[in-house]
Amino acid sequence: MSTGSAVAEPTRTSVAGPLGEARAQLAEAAAILGYDAAETAVLAAPRREVTVSIPLRRDDGTTEVLTGHRVQHNLSRGPAKGGLRYSPDVDLDEVRALAMWMTWKCALLDVPYGGAKGGVVIDPRQYSTAELERVTRRYTSEIMPMIGPTRDIPAPDIGTDEQTMAWMMDTYSVASGHTVLGVVTGKPISLGGSLGRASATSRGVVYTALAALRHLAIDPASATAAVQGFGKVGRGTARFLDEAGVRVTAVSDQYGAVWCGDGLDLPALEDHVDRTGSVTGWSGAEPVENDVLLALDVDLLVPAAVEGVIHRGNAAAVRARVVVEGANGPTTTEADRLLEERGVLVVPDILANAGGVVVSYFEWVQANQAYWWSEAEVEARLADRMAGAWQDVLAASRQHDCSLRTAATCLAVRRVAEAHRQRGLYP
Repeated sequence: MSTGSAVAEPTRTSVAGPLGEARAQLAEAAAILGYDAAETAVLAAPRREVTVSIPLRRDDGTTEVLTGHRVQHNLSRGPAKGGLRYSPDVDLDEVRALAMWMTWKCALLDVPYGGAKGGVVIDPRQYSTAELERVTRRYTSEIMPMIGPTRDIPAPDIGTDEQTMAWMMDTYSVASGHTVLGVVTGKPISLGGSLGRASATSRGVVYTALAALRHLAIDPASATAAVQGFGKVGRGTARFLDEAGVRVTAVSDQYGAVWCGDGLDLPALEDHVDRTGSVTGWSGAEPVENDVLLALDVDLLVPAAVEGVIHRGNAAAVRARVVVEGANGPTTTEADRLLEERGVLVVPDILANAGGVVVSYFEWVQANQAYWWSEAEVEARLADRMAGAWQDVLAASRQHDCSLRTAATCLAVRRVAEAHRQRGLYP
């Protein structure tokens, strides 16, 4: 097994944190586009944000007070759109950054939304299903004036799922006096969810990963990959890469990582994870440290967990030729520069993981029309959107002689700025 030199333990953020990273990316794009300080400040500032207290009656009868946030970054192109995250690491600046990235993501994929994000400071693994339902319903009731199918449409994120969205939809609907299917996306199919939504982010990552490999004249059938994170995005990404012929040699979760040079038996690994809750302890592969996975000698690396895992301290050890960001903000600005200097192609998050928001948009359209599409229709339309966005970003990168991230951000920022100018400033 060749793993290269050991790298530092991944940290969740750089010194600047995700908000600093998001603002730095905007500043670079604004400079290239020639925007002045005032216009850049308007684009950087969140439109609305709220922090709420969430009193929770625990199953044992005690009461605990949790904190929740919702940030709407920009509304120039349409209602806000963004996930709801349950994590003990949630903080307001992180939510602000994620909302900004959602604005650019929606604009880049030409989805008629602005960006939003929400989060509750909670470790969902430490709470019962009944407690999580009470948290979700109270959080929803507290932010209800901000959300709605024409205002702000939440979706699942880290620590939340289709059941969370069902509770949110029901809480909003009860308060409205009628069922409002379009208030959230990522719902169960039986409650107006879209076929293909659960796998959409992973499929989008794989569409762009395969396009990036081919761009570098790497045959996917002879390529190798490592996937950091084996949750909602990483697990599907590994499976779809495997189905496309890419040899997935390593995956990880928060508990550890596993490696097999001949390629992992993904169905067997998924069965193990379903039974045990982790990739660790699986007899079909060799255990390795999480930080070692980032330095494996593979063609493709997919960071699909949290922000800031590739940073100044470990970017030099990354040996992959292509990094495709399945997570939001997994590569810091400094690491981006170091990877670019070494010729590593980085496909940015606002392009690579946009499949989820694209199919969320499809779900919202279907709910508003009360007419549902087949899974084949959803996947075909998703593939078209991702392919078009890839070509747009590649062309912009060549035009401006810049990285894919800078090109993608410039395209998105310009679209948002144009919408803002056309609407004008009120009053």
